[in-house]
Amino acid sequence: MVTLDVRPQLLDALSALRDRVAAARFPLPLAGAPRARANRDELLAQLDDYLVPRLREPEAPLLAVVGGSTGAGKSTLVNSLVGRRVSEAGVLRPTTRTPVLVCHPEDHHWFSGMRVLPDLTRVWVPQSDSTDDLLLPGENPARVLRVETAESLPPGLALLDAPDIDSLVADNRVLAAELICAADIWVMVTTAARYADAVPWHMLRTAKEYDITLVTVLDRVPHQVVHEVSRQYGALLTKAGLGEVPRFTVPELPESAWGGGLLPASAVAQLRTWLVHQTQDPAARQHVLARTAYGVLDSLKSRMPELAGAAAAQHAAALRLTSAVEGAYDSEHARVRGRLHSGAVLAGDALKRWRAFPLDCTAAELLDALVESLSALLLCAVTAADERVDDAWRREPASAAPELAARDTGADNAEHRIGLAVRRWRRELEEHAEDEVRELDRNLAPDPELVAALVATSLLGGRRGRTAGEGLAERIGAHGALRLRDRAGRLLTEHVDRVLYAERERRLAPLDALDVHPEPQAELIAALSVLQKER
Repeated sequence: MVTLDVRPQLLDALSALRDRVAAARFPLPLAGAPRARANRDELLAQLDDYLVPRLREPEAPLLAVVGGSTGAGKSTLVNSLVGRRVSEAGVLRPTTRTPVLVCHPEDHHWFSGMRVLPDLTRVWVPQSDSTDDLLLPGENPARVLRVETAESLPPGLALLDAPDIDSLVADNRVLAAELICAADIWVMVTTAARYADAVPWHMLRTAKEYDITLVTVLDRVPHQVVHEVSRQYGALLTKAGLGEVPRFTVPELPESAWGGGLLPASAVAQLRTWLVHQTQDPAARQHVLARTAYGVLDSLKSRMPELAGAAAAQHAAALRLTSAVEGAYDSEHARVRGRLHSGAVLAGDALKRWRAFPLDCTAAELLDALVESLSALLLCAVTAADERVDDAWRREPASAAPELAARDTGADNAEHRIGLAVRRWRRELEEHAEDEVRELDRNLAPDPELVAALVATSLLGGRRGRTAGEGLAERIGAHGALRLRDRAGRLLTEHVDRVLYAERERRLAPLDALDVHPEPQAELIAALSVLQKER
């Protein structure tokens, strides 16, 4: 007889693997991202709601989750297995909103805490009360687990009535899948009219893939066609490789047709006997636990590499997006350096001001014109870089992430930021000019603003600004002019580099915030490897 391996080392490896899965992120809208996110969430649900708590406490009761399509009669089936109404059944769909878990009173402590389904709030409802009356204002009933007790159930067995797996309400569908992941036994319910529907078969194939302990119920079958429908359903199960799955048939009765919520005991006797046997026979119980637990563990061999591959694809896409930004800004940065070297800033209005200086233009006006021209050069470079990035990103599906679409608006845009940075450069340049002038004889010292205008023109004017350098040397001496020009040149380089680097980082910031790194791929595979060694 196969027994559960509950060694602490295995649990530690499984917990580490669980943390790696939880840390994996797939924010970029690649083709495989929705599937990766769904697989991660499903795997987390199975680890948190079933596998880890089951291995930690193998003596806990078996949990049989009753799931299926809308109108399949799940609530009626649960009520009938219990022998009284514990879950609301009716003709309105979807009926089941708040999931209901029923267990023997002796087992209540296993489910009143957070051992399984830790994300669901527990409520205990006396028979005469309504679940909705006990909810806090604004609380989502789909995130509440109603726990009932019934002495008619044997100790060691709990039934959970899950919402419809094909519910029109999205929260119900998500919760139904989450609840099924917490099951020791899946009881999949379908009807004579809907046994070939796609959704139940997707769940059945998933159960087969994970080798979960599974039982199917063909519900509401008319007496006239019971043999034919049962035969056809069995043939479909066999074709899908599920021919050995226990299969039970419940006939169509007035109680099921009108949503009375309780079938005759004889209608569910075979299913109840099977469930009780799995609970009370030690070998059968151990087989159920081992099969479901090891089915999930074995499925990790394919699921973890798939998650790792999706993580690698996310990182590769993020690298392409990052490279497009860095390449565009590096290219424009090189172009700006070339334009500064050639004296491109001393053009247009700045050149007119220089030619009019000092007779018809003051030093302050010349500096204003140079600041404006330098700001325009930097803004042009940033705009060109962003256009190149936009063009490259349009060819990348990953760039469609909403977080990457945000651009600067309002006062704090690129023009405003660059203007502030260039004006800051001007102030620091003027401070350097004041320092240099302070060393001269007060009677012969020129106006610091005039010195700043000349050194700025010589730095930004190229060949056209050569005379500004000569004028600067005449006013503060050759050594002073050389010293000031070196300091001002380093200051200009620092500010230009800082402006372009800051704008590049602003463009990368939304991508960086998505936190897409190469580590998850290796960490997922490493966690799987450690777990496999422990097994």
